[in-house]
Amino acid sequence: MNRNYPFIFLISCYMLLMSGCFQLTQKGDIKEGREIIPSTFEPPEKMEVVESSEVVISPIDEMIDQMTLEEKVGQLLVIGVEGTSFTGKMDKLIRNYHVGGVIMMGNNISTSPELMQLMNEIKNANKSNKNPLFLSVDEEGGRVSRLPGGIPRLPTSAEIGKLNDESVSYRAGAYLAEVLNEFGYNMNFAPVLDVNSNPRNPVIGDRSIGSDPYQVAKLGTSTMHGMMDNGIIPVIKHFPGHGDTVVDSHKALPKVETTLEALRSVELVPFQKAIEEGADAVMVAHILFPALDPDYPSSMSKAIITGLLRNQMQFEGVIITDDLTMGAIANDYTIPEAAVQSFIAGSDLLLVVRNYDEQINTFNALIKAIETGEITEERLNESVKRILVLKEKYSISNEVREKIDVDKINEMYDKLPLK
Repeated sequence: MNRNYPFIFLISCYMLLMSGCFQLTQKGDIKEGREIIPSTFEPPEKMEVVESSEVVISPIDEMIDQMTLEEKVGQLLVIGVEGTSFTGKMDKLIRNYHVGGVIMMGNNISTSPELMQLMNEIKNANKSNKNPLFLSVDEEGGRVSRLPGGIPRLPTSAEIGKLNDESVSYRAGAYLAEVLNEFGYNMNFAPVLDVNSNPRNPVIGDRSIGSDPYQVAKLGTSTMHGMMDNGIIPVIKHFPGHGDTVVDSHKALPKVETTLEALRSVELVPFQKAIEEGADAVMVAHILFPALDPDYPSSMSKAIITGLLRNQMQFEGVIITDDLTMGAIANDYTIPEAAVQSFIAGSDLLLVVRNYDEQINTFNALIKAIETGEITEERLNESVKRILVLKEKYSISNEVREKIDVDKINEMYDKLPLK
């Protein structure tokens, strides 16, 4: 007899018994493998279990969801106002039409105290609205300046361009920002990134840094950063380039016979550089480029605004039109129809400088276009979000200014290395 038999017999019995236990589940079903034992683990009370498919909604998206259609459409408009003092029309446009911004033109500028008072009254009127205003101006220096008397103005862009010094251009942008901050502005339609490529140009000339696109790109982006770093939103202009025109778009529609390849080699160089360096806003000009769009000027062209600027050049910021009441547009279109077409083409902000009735008609035309489905609410929300994101980025508010420190401005100007 094998001496190991009792040991082998006991081991066999033990294995048979254990295999039976492992094959029985709680429900009595026969399964392969071990018994299924319910887990007794409970997560802590403070642990949040988030489903992977859950969509996180940002505060700005929540804000947009709570806005009325009228509030959203109002955000698309930057309007001009009449006179040097606050009026009932201004109050109505701000309180009732919820406009997104105001631009100050030459006819709004008097003395420094009066300008600051007007700016403060505009801000106070907007306190009933959910969102602060873009308070904008064209302050380029040289012949395009909207500063009251007694405030030093920068030389022309061409004069600064001759110095060919990035640090000087940066400090010029920083100076502009500090001056505009003193008055309560938060947006400046500058720098000009047009290349002065046509000596017969009647509207750009010394507003341009120069005729070399790479120099314009280098110095223009430096000025842009000077403003950005000091709290003012720079709006680079006039996309896709106004330097090769021979017609003043304030009076009529310029037409430029050029190819996209030619534009890429000259006019678009500064804009592409600025976009790559973080430009927040671009102004689109009123110019017809038949090779790009034979039907619509650039400010109303989907091929140029969405196709070229958004898709090809990958600009993700805010797009604003040049003033839609200029002759280049008003000679051939009504302001409301131009605004609707420009928005369909891809613009976010619509600049309507003149005429109170046209401003209201434009608002109503946009409302109608959305209600009829010509513009989808999804498309509307895209632009409103870009606008609100930009306002949040620069911490724009309705805070009023108490006084202007002219001595501080003069001291800053004296330190500029412009000689």
